[in-house]
Amino acid sequence: MTSVTVAPQWVPTEQDIAQARITDFARFVAARHPVALPDYRALWQWSVDDLAGFWGAVWDYFALGERSAVVLADTEMPGARWFPGVRLNYVDQVIRQARTDRPAIVSVDEGGAVTELSWAEMLSRAAGFARTLRELGVRPGDRVVGYLPDIAEAVLAFLATASLGAVWSACGQDYTAKAALDRLGQLEPVVLVAADGYRFGGKEHHKVAEVEALRDGLPGLRATVLVSRLGGVVDGALDWAEASADDGAQWCTEQVAFDHPLWVLYSSGTTGLPKGIVHGHGGVLLEHLKAMALQSDIGPDDTFFWYTSPSWMMWNFQAAGLLVGATIVCYPGSPTAPNPDALWDMAARLRATVLGTSPGYVLACAKVGAVPQRDHDLSALRLIGITGSALPASSSIWLRDNVGAHIPVASISGGTDVVSAFAGGAPTVPVRPGELSAPYLGVALEAWDDQGRPVHGAVGELVVTKPMPSMPIRFWNDPDGSRYRAAYFEDYPGVWRHGDWITVTDQHSVIVHGRSDSTLNRHGIRMGSADIYQAVEQLPDIVDSLVIGAEQPDGGYWMPLFVVLPTGATLTDAMKSRITATIRTEVSPRHVPDEIIAAPGVPRTRTGKKLEVPIKRILQGATPSQVLDTSAVDHPALLDWYAQVRRP
Repeated sequence: MTSVTVAPQWVPTEQDIAQARITDFARFVAARHPVALPDYRALWQWSVDDLAGFWGAVWDYFALGERSAVVLADTEMPGARWFPGVRLNYVDQVIRQARTDRPAIVSVDEGGAVTELSWAEMLSRAAGFARTLRELGVRPGDRVVGYLPDIAEAVLAFLATASLGAVWSACGQDYTAKAALDRLGQLEPVVLVAADGYRFGGKEHHKVAEVEALRDGLPGLRATVLVSRLGGVVDGALDWAEASADDGAQWCTEQVAFDHPLWVLYSSGTTGLPKGIVHGHGGVLLEHLKAMALQSDIGPDDTFFWYTSPSWMMWNFQAAGLLVGATIVCYPGSPTAPNPDALWDMAARLRATVLGTSPGYVLACAKVGAVPQRDHDLSALRLIGITGSALPASSSIWLRDNVGAHIPVASISGGTDVVSAFAGGAPTVPVRPGELSAPYLGVALEAWDDQGRPVHGAVGELVVTKPMPSMPIRFWNDPDGSRYRAAYFEDYPGVWRHGDWITVTDQHSVIVHGRSDSTLNRHGIRMGSADIYQAVEQLPDIVDSLVIGAEQPDGGYWMPLFVVLPTGATLTDAMKSRITATIRTEVSPRHVPDEIIAAPGVPRTRTGKKLEVPIKRILQGATPSQVLDTSAVDHPALLDWYAQVRRP
């Protein structure tokens, strides 16, 4: 498969380029380094050729304070050592952004009520909670965990925790108590911050029983702090309002080493107990300043709204808006309540300048015929962010035609592993439908073939050949680092293999084809599952789909396509023929499925990724409990349905 040049759907103007923060950064670099940087590609090339120069320049450009002369003491992966001897705290950069002309956090509920939290209120309440944590004996390295929806209190609790040098970790309340314990219980936390419930889809979801079960499963807790949203009561819990009261407490951030743990995020848990992924203060700070200010051009004039949950790394990514003085938005409700275009409505009412969502949501809006630019005042919106899976070209074009041709679409791909993106948008680079505009600065991204050689214009494994500051400092409970090495460095020692299948085009853009461990391989010809989904899911009668390529014991290969239909619909022969014809003409005649099967749903991780590999193993004969922790699945009952499906 080779890449074909695709016409851009958005091209930056000379004014766009001149005003972009990344252009100012390039001038800053050129004044200090003997390097010509005429465009983004030249800046990217320099950033990966001279990692120390680039990340040192990021530090200096954002005026983060004194630093060591040595930026990168050891380039080995894993084990790269950044900024030896430097002491800092992530929260200090947030404090520096305090201002009086705009709120820090805007909270919205499904009923449309909006609550603003000023910078002074955010910082004073976070300082108040930090005081409470100190009184509870919380010290650097202790763990404070959250069981919370996407609400302002989650951000405040994180800031307070990080300011002390303690370690933050959280799960959204869509997780059961058991699923939360599988994650948070590994950390042996000393404080739990939890809400009594949330409203979603027009319903109240009471969580007192889950909070009590979670507390009972964490024997090392010194306190549980309850955020009251639905009037629930947890005996013995501290009240959040009192614990975070502003009594004039002053900030006194703990200065910690560059690689001191900031937070623990988790792998999906589809291959066993979720792995705790530990990131450090300094690496996250630098990576997120780069991602916010340089890649996304987000700054003090922006209202940054990414629909997310504390279970997902995009919650951490959105919190980074505070690092550059932006206003961030917290919304714990449904993206489709009360109407399918609810996110666009909220973006209009909040005058959001940057809105982040998923390909699934965009496709759902397209299928119901939504026209956001007609129905909502989106005049403030200047950037649309997309992640979670590959954005089909057709959905990107839909955004152009129905949201605004003047608005660039920044489709990004990265992961919890680096709590950022490997590739995505840049304000000085054109947007082409179905493609990520460019590798991120400082990311030595390549596509490698089976022999470990870089390829352009052809499909290969996504690898990163040089370290990034936000790569994990370790996995939790992995004292010898063996699990960490096995996760990323087993196939190519010293090179990060991410597990995605990509094409780096001749324009230096990136096409994501799906997970390489779920690659479809028919007659020796490989195809990414994302290519199938992009073709099939644009059909009006298809709600969702899942394609699996399963090797068989007899040496055969079975490739079924599961499709989810609208309620009450039946999979007819005519519909099967239409699906087959679409795949044959838009994707590949070699990858027409062996069977098309109507399914009740497509199981996903809690962050929205289709469970291709676990379902493949189930179709090959494994039981659901053998291949994954069902608490990591959004609809576990679906696994039993797939377990009953067998090759005819």
